[in-house]
Amino acid sequence: MSDNTTNVGPGLHRKLFDEGKTNIQIYTEMVLGSSGGLIKLVKFELVMLLCNGIPGALGIVLRKKLYRQFFKSIGKNVIFGRNMTIRHPHKISIENNAVFDDNTVIDAKGPSNQGIQIGNNFTMGRNSALVCKNGDITIGDNVNITTNVNLMVSENGKIKVGNNIDIGAFTHFSANSYNFESTEILPSAQEGKVSKGIEIEDLVWIASHVCILDGVTLKKGSIIGAGSVVTKDVPEYYIAMGIPAKPIRSRKPDVVAETN
Repeated sequence: MSDNTTNVGPGLHRKLFDEGKTNIQIYTEMVLGSSGGLIKLVKFELVMLLCNGIPGALGIVLRKKLYRQFFKSIGKNVIFGRNMTIRHPHKISIENNAVFDDNTVIDAKGPSNQGIQIGNNFTMGRNSALVCKNGDITIGDNVNITTNVNLMVSENGKIKVGNNIDIGAFTHFSANSYNFESTEILPSAQEGKVSKGIEIEDLVWIASHVCILDGVTLKKGSIIGAGSVVTKDVPEYYIAMGIPAKPIRSRKPDVVAETN
């Protein structure tokens, strides 16, 4: 197989298979960033090894005490579940009252991004993930993310989630845009990628199995039906559903539905 295949393959491969870096350098940058260093990595790995898999109250107490040192900031009453994946914790801020269930992912990875900010009264269900690829995620107060939900943002984009939000199971936010100009290189490996981002305004309810694409804003009070693919903005207080999702009616009886 030709050695130049990595130049046209998935964009992630250029970072993972960089011949100028050792395996430990690549792993350190993935976990803690370029400023992590071997000593910080060893300390982080030891803490994770010690308490990441411990069940019950003992595990909760140990994680609450020992994880704090790695984060940018953590408020009161933050609970970390078992078997979490945490990346670039120095770029993650969490306010008061947060619960992360088992097998969750909070990944603020990126060379120049701000990372992840989470407000007060936050819950995140099992197997859900907040993933940055040099983008940012901001979450307001009173937000519930249920099980198997993915929020993914890349290339200087931003996912902004407002206050008082419910996000149903198996929902996917894809705040990623790609350059398709070259037919000889995969879009993820092409230069010129710019993500528009996704914004969820206050009091929005998103049902299960919803896919929200880059550039979409869900306006205040909107509801998204189960199984929908959202490609365009949804107006305030509208119920939208379908593939692609369209507003079917307003939650206010005196407003005529916009179906275009």
